[in-house]
Amino acid sequence: MIKIGSSFMSLGPSNPPRSSRPPDNLEREESQLWRWALGFMILLAFALSGLLWERLENIPYSLRAIPIGILGLSILFAVYAYGRRREVSELKGLLHGLQEHVGAAPSEEQLDQLSQVILRSQRNFKELIDSFDDPACAVSLDGTLRTVNKRITDITGKSYSELIGRKIYDFVDEPTQANLETSLGWFLEKKRWAGTVQVRLKDRGRPFYFECVLNGIVKGDEIVGVSVLGRDVTEQREKEMRFTELFETLQEGVYFSTPEGHLLDANPALVGMLGYTEKRDLLAVEPAALNFDPGQPVLGRAVNDRGGVRTREVKLRRKDGTAAFFLDSSRAVWDASGNIIRYQGTLVDITEKRKMERQLAQQEEFRSRLLESFPDLILVVDLGERYTFVSSRSRDVLGYEPQQMLGKKISDMEDHSPEMAALYHDVVSGKQAFASSEYGARHRDGSWRTMRAAGSKLVDAEGTISGVIISVRDITVERKLEQQIVQSERLAAMGAMIGGVAHELNNPLTSIMGVSELLQDTETNETSRKQLAMLQQQARRAAEIVQNLTYFSRPPAPGKSRINLVEVVERTLNLHAYSLRKNNITVDFLKDRAVPYALGDPHQLMQVFLNLILNAEHAIREVRDKGTLRIRLGRDADSVWVSFHDDGPGIAKENIASIFDPFYTTKRPGRGTGLGLSICKSVLKEHNGSIEAVNSPEGGAVFTVTLPVSPMG
Repeated sequence: MIKIGSSFMSLGPSNPPRSSRPPDNLEREESQLWRWALGFMILLAFALSGLLWERLENIPYSLRAIPIGILGLSILFAVYAYGRRREVSELKGLLHGLQEHVGAAPSEEQLDQLSQVILRSQRNFKELIDSFDDPACAVSLDGTLRTVNKRITDITGKSYSELIGRKIYDFVDEPTQANLETSLGWFLEKKRWAGTVQVRLKDRGRPFYFECVLNGIVKGDEIVGVSVLGRDVTEQREKEMRFTELFETLQEGVYFSTPEGHLLDANPALVGMLGYTEKRDLLAVEPAALNFDPGQPVLGRAVNDRGGVRTREVKLRRKDGTAAFFLDSSRAVWDASGNIIRYQGTLVDITEKRKMERQLAQQEEFRSRLLESFPDLILVVDLGERYTFVSSRSRDVLGYEPQQMLGKKISDMEDHSPEMAALYHDVVSGKQAFASSEYGARHRDGSWRTMRAAGSKLVDAEGTISGVIISVRDITVERKLEQQIVQSERLAAMGAMIGGVAHELNNPLTSIMGVSELLQDTETNETSRKQLAMLQQQARRAAEIVQNLTYFSRPPAPGKSRINLVEVVERTLNLHAYSLRKNNITVDFLKDRAVPYALGDPHQLMQVFLNLILNAEHAIREVRDKGTLRIRLGRDADSVWVSFHDDGPGIAKENIASIFDPFYTTKRPGRGTGLGLSICKSVLKEHNGSIEAVNSPEGGAVFTVTLPVSPMG
């Protein structure tokens, strides 16, 4: 277009040199050359479009029409060039005719033909540049518009006649006349310039941006004007400006990096996130300096990566060396050949989020550990009466796993307690802000437990009640301890009473024994003497029983002493002789006087032996009307032992390991507290002794008490 324009503007009555070849040959050669050139151009356009067709999938849809447009423009240009060649041929023919008639005045017909060719050439040239979608014009060096295309008239809103012959400064505020005159000297030297120009029209506030190519119009050896061809990139430039503004103001970090992970650009937010004050300092950092772990660069990709969208969590090193966690979303950018040239992505700082998650996890762990350490069962029941939280203490208190209770209603649980449901309804209805209840509940193993529950409202962030939180404590042991304390107090009172009664009985018994002895000395009747002897014997036996009661009820003396186990067992048997005789239980007590003295408290050991005798009596009575209790003593190297062997049913294998546990009993309700053997074990532990229970091969159970031998023999 520039060459054609230059020819058109420099067209004048100059005499071209004669050709050394005949005109017909020149015409044929020129015609053939034009055909080859146009054919090659069209073929080249088709080939280029075919080669680029496979690459169209890698560019936006809106840009896929570019190769087709280039092909169409090539064909249009070829058609135009062919027409121009015909016009030039006609013009050459006229000039040739004029040259042949040198010195002769041209005819009017020749002049008319020449004028028609020139007008038609001007009109075709104008139509050509008007067909361009991009603005094009020719300007003289003083700024006068010589020709413009339709696109410029559309942009300025002026007609062709209003623009031609006017100075460009009459319509444009920017670039200014001073700027253009300053650049003119450099352009006259280079004769060509390409770049982006901001243009602001006088009656428009919005600037336009054009990518322009300027070429000098040469006449002879002198530049007489400038041809301008521009492409309107205003919309693209505005998008770039909006993107740049968005890029600079986003709170998320935005980056561009090479495939190797080296940062090409970063917005201020990312610069600040990584602890830098200047962007250039961050861009100068090597990829390895940002990585905490060796291997692939954090912001890059592997060689065989396809460049699709990738979202992941990454760990980067800040300027001060601390770790920062980001959510990285990135994708590749390709060139025209389909090669990945860079990656672009966003980084969202989730360091604080991860810190909060760790804190929440720690708090959750603390809450879980705290609830695990509670002796109470913690329950949360929602407004639908369903368990939404159950602590792990449910295994011990109720025998259920927490998962077995979650989501179930109170009434859905087997053997649920009505008192628990009543407590829940009192709190959730607002009847009581805090409620408590004591009730009996069946453990999953079938045993009955005594529970104490306390409930209060559970409210949400708006202060609205969302459920009830209930703590449940197993107080079975406490209740049994209270009963044992009451029983102990009764026994203590009975002991005091026995002491008083024994003192009162000792006086008459002493008198009876004294008088019977006197009468026995004076009585001569043999029958009477026998009766008095029997009276004295029974009185003495009664006095011995009273003495044993006094001994048993006497408070234990501080410390331990040397004791004769045979005497302690005899005293215990005397206390319980009536019950044994009444229940037809024979005592087979083999007294071994050679057994050494033991070290202990006789009062506490009497309590131990009495418990063992009572247990043997009950065991025998469960299976028969009469039986035998065998009591044996013996010694080892440094200890002495006493065994109690009954002929009852023995101990069930599953119960042997638990019979010494507090409150463990196999007796019917009301027949025992389950503390007897536990107390025996505690007493013997204080004596540095022991108690063992086994089943005898002959039948029955054998309880063996072992005590240390007294150092004094």
